[in-house]
Amino acid sequence: MHLKKFSLLILAFVLSTAALQAQTKHKTLKKSPAVGLKASVAAGQKVFSQYCVSCHQADGLGVPHMNPPLVKTTYVLGDKTKLIKIVLNGFDEDVEINGDKYSNSMASHDFLKDQEIADVLTFVRNSFGNKAPAITMAQVKAVRATNKK
Repeated sequence: MHLKKFSLLILAFVLSTAALQAQTKHKTLKKSPAVGLKASVAAGQKVFSQYCVSCHQADGLGVPHMNPPLVKTTYVLGDKTKLIKIVLNGFDEDVEINGDKYSNSMASHDFLKDQEIADVLTFVRNSFGNKAPAITMAQVKAVRATNKK
């Protein structure tokens, strides 16, 4: 008898959960820009920790004369398209930043999904003392579509 009541309770719970999901499935919630930025920065930090930290370091200061810093540089804070292309194509030029030269090559990270690139670049542009507008998945997708190495 108790097993039958328990089974009915479980069935009622499953059916009510399914009904609730069906009711809310088509509703789209708009995120405020602050919530979207925070979520993108948090997701980007994970990508950064996996793919970028070994060269650019946890503090974003890079490695002297090898891997450039990500702190308040025109590469990070400037042209979004140029920054996206660096991630997609890699970077194989000597570069001078704040009077110091950096010469280590950066491999292409074109294997990352558009959203991962948007998130990691948004993280970098809003960390290490940087403050710049987010990069969106649509911007990455557009650059990738027209990208010529």
